[in-house]
Amino acid sequence: MQANRQANWRLSNFSGLLLAGYFVPVWTLAAWRIVLSPIHGLFERPNVAVAMFISDHLQVPALMTVRFAWLLALGKLTVVAFFVLFVALMLRRAARLGRGGDEALGIALGLGCAISFASMMFAVEVNEAAALQLHATELMLLLSTAILMLVDQPPANTPVESDILEADYALSNPSS
Repeated sequence: MQANRQANWRLSNFSGLLLAGYFVPVWTLAAWRIVLSPIHGLFERPNVAVAMFISDHLQVPALMTVRFAWLLALGKLTVVAFFVLFVALMLRRAARLGRGGDEALGIALGLGCAISFASMMFAVEVNEAAALQLHATELMLLLSTAILMLVDQPPANTPVESDILEADYALSNPSS
């Protein structure tokens, strides 16, 4: 029984849980600071490259900067929500056996990669070295887990597949 329980955990699940342990508190705090004070929160360390790009290159008024800040906060909170959903699904054994959390993790990784990549490009554009290192590191963490998800496929469940093949579906066979 113990060996069967350990076989349910894949390396990509464990990596996803570690990523959730980092991104949930860090991005929640960054988004919360934007929600409390949009301009001040946007110019803090995790978001400074985006803020500098918006103010320097786009030259938008303050109200539009606030809207960009809220959009960034909404994107980060969406990633956090999918990571939390992934963690909740991984705690359930049935979902872990059926790869129920892979979709939530995939969406979190995809959105997180897009936000980190855009933030990294903004940091390059405004020559912000510390922000570039932060966003490049976050992007590499997200991409490595995405690659691990592609490579680390679970073993095939032969009893379920054999039950489906042996089932008699009289309505689905047009020749009968």
